[in-house]
Amino acid sequence: MKIVHVETLIRAGKFAASSNWRAIRADLHEKIRKVGWPPGSSTFTIYPESGKKRGKGNGVTPIKAGLMDELVKKRWRREQPLAIAVSKRPGVIDAILKTPRGKLVALEWETGNISSSHRALNKMALGLLKGVLSAGTLVVPSRKLYKFLTDRIGNFDELEPYLDLWKSIPCTDGVLEIVVVEHDAESTSVPRIPKGTAGRALG
Repeated sequence: MKIVHVETLIRAGKFAASSNWRAIRADLHEKIRKVGWPPGSSTFTIYPESGKKRGKGNGVTPIKAGLMDELVKKRWRREQPLAIAVSKRPGVIDAILKTPRGKLVALEWETGNISSSHRALNKMALGLLKGVLSAGTLVVPSRKLYKFLTDRIGNFDELEPYLDLWKSIPCTDGVLEIVVVEHDAESTSVPRIPKGTAGRALG
């Protein structure tokens, strides 16, 4: 899988400049690049079919699932809540890693619609402001990949008009980034990615 763009919304303070963050970020990006399809492949080849019609196109969850399995091996924890609200906690984070400072690094891999992408970024931004998170990363498909996935999946193009909002958040120590991913190749000889958790995708 290719990382075609990284949009840095927030990069401030000591953690953003630390060797610890550089190492975590490099390892995370390496694991994202190793996501492959079909399972066992060293590259990510998508079945080129639009996801607009019911039962057509490719699913998203299996793409995330293989990466999550690999992160768990590196001491990340899956499906964790964040203590960022008093009355009602927002939904869980896909994966978190505890840093030596005791704060957390969060990863969200978008499998929902564009509203879900906004919630994910807002959740991580609030985690930074509350001092719970040191960094947050949201992974979304590019325009080129998006058209072959479940219709209306959250994607970078639809987030782009709102980037200045997140960039204006008054965070003095932390990182918030969007990683935009894309397939390596297209072929009708590979299977479609199931719409569910079957067939985890990792090279």
